[in-house]
Amino acid sequence: MDQQQAVPKKKKKKLRRYYDYSLLFTIIFLTVFGLIMIYSSSSYSAQIDGKAPSYYMTRQMYIALAGFVGMLIISKMNYHFFAKFAGLALVVSYVCMVLVNFTPLGIARNGKKRWLGYGSFTIQPAELVKITVILVMAVIITKLGKKINEWRSWGVITVLILPLALLVTMNNLSSGIIICGIAIVMMFVANKRKWPFVLFITAVAAVIMFAPPVAVALENAGILQAYQLERILVWKNPEAYPQDGGYQVLQGLYAIGSGGLLGKGLGQSIQKLSFLPEPQNDMIFAIICEELGLFGAVMVIFLFLFMIYRFMRIAGSAPDIFGSFLVIGVMAHIAIQVILNIAVVTNVIPNTGITLPFISYGGTSVLFLMIEMGMVLSVSNSITLER
Repeated sequence: MDQQQAVPKKKKKKLRRYYDYSLLFTIIFLTVFGLIMIYSSSSYSAQIDGKAPSYYMTRQMYIALAGFVGMLIISKMNYHFFAKFAGLALVVSYVCMVLVNFTPLGIARNGKKRWLGYGSFTIQPAELVKITVILVMAVIITKLGKKINEWRSWGVITVLILPLALLVTMNNLSSGIIICGIAIVMMFVANKRKWPFVLFITAVAAVIMFAPPVAVALENAGILQAYQLERILVWKNPEAYPQDGGYQVLQGLYAIGSGGLLGKGLGQSIQKLSFLPEPQNDMIFAIICEELGLFGAVMVIFLFLFMIYRFMRIAGSAPDIFGSFLVIGVMAHIAIQVILNIAVVTNVIPNTGITLPFISYGGTSVLFLMIEMGMVLSVSNSITLER
């Protein structure tokens, strides 16, 4: 009898879940680096105010640790769970912005009414709005599918998002720009029709070229506040306001210019010694340039570029459209905010008061950034790879 040859059985392919440790380590590095730079930039001013040298760093560290734990928990959750709360988040965001702008619960600091709270507990609702817009846009794009190309869909999104962005813009122009930018980037990626975005970019370029007269017209119409108009005039000619609106811009440029190629050394900044106001906040990139030089500044930019690259890889490998656009929204947020912060510090655009993600001092900012990172890592954890 002929012996039949045994046919080898095909081995079942084993699947394993992916987790983007490269992104996780980048987040950790940027956060730790931010804590170091907050200490370096704020220790002198903290002592002048009668506080411990590590006051700002310690506060940021506790909030960052809480946010990091929250990020890890969120990263192990199914990201589709968050879609259930898109409508609620939109309602809460509108309520918070109305409370900030039109009730005594809105707290003003340095002439800017951006905080909501009672007593020592305060939050900046604009950070919540950013996550809300990302979530709502991802849900809408997923549900509409190919209908997202229709003008009716554009109108629905405008009605939902634009009033919220305007409420934010009333006292926080930079966050209003970021919120609109997030929605525009997500719509650009989702749509086949690209020419409206080209027209929009052209219009923005024209507005920047003719910023002073446009700003005066908007201020007369009540759209811009007086301090926002002043910032635009200062931007065009900071030397004309050396002791007023242009002071911070000029001191920041001095810090950048004096850093040279390798910087003065960590902790050796001169501008942080009461020359540059609140250097641990929006202008911390200037201190990085002064202490670590062009080399340090370029390394920070490369870290953010690597983070954006990881976002692109995760978005491209996401299991579904919702996960992909969730990551695209976060990527747009980080990219726009980094570009705006560096552009403000280098006086490429008017000073809009915007933080550098993960590095600038700001509890609400770092907390909500960690939540966003948790959502991105959750999407990455849903990607399956063959062993």
